[in-house]
Amino acid sequence: MHMNNIQILGFRATIDSVGDTLDKINSIKDEGEIIQLLNADSIVSKNHIIHGVNQACLAFERGENLAKDLSVEIALRCSAQRQISKAFKILGLKEGDMNLCAILINSKDYSQELTSIFTRDDDVFVPDNDKLVEIYGINDLELQNMSIEEIIIDRITKLTVDM
Repeated sequence: MHMNNIQILGFRATIDSVGDTLDKINSIKDEGEIIQLLNADSIVSKNHIIHGVNQACLAFERGENLAKDLSVEIALRCSAQRQISKAFKILGLKEGDMNLCAILINSKDYSQELTSIFTRDDDVFVPDNDKLVEIYGINDLELQNMSIEEIIIDRITKLTVDM
């Protein structure tokens, strides 16, 4: 699967029901298009997302995917986890106020449709380093040698190597 185009958009949202929100998102996209929503608080940068999406697509091409669905594989790779439950704990949607990262892959530009549901705000991509260190269990030794972004990207890459 090749990514012809990828859009990464930030939003602020109040989610009453995760299921209803996902149904709304699924109703606006066409067959074969991907709109993946992730918890932006667990994302260090757009590079983090691009690397995770790339690794997910490559895993499918090599037949090394951990999930049957590319959207779930993206969540696994971006969270640097092997278990779906852990990935969704880190990057999944939750009810209440939250910051969202919308990833649109091989799809039309749905920014207006998404803006009618959520509040557009790319400031959600400003990382809270203390929170990221806690979410990903990053230790001081790692932080002495690499940036948080490098650590997370390295962990995403290691998912492939460690298979």
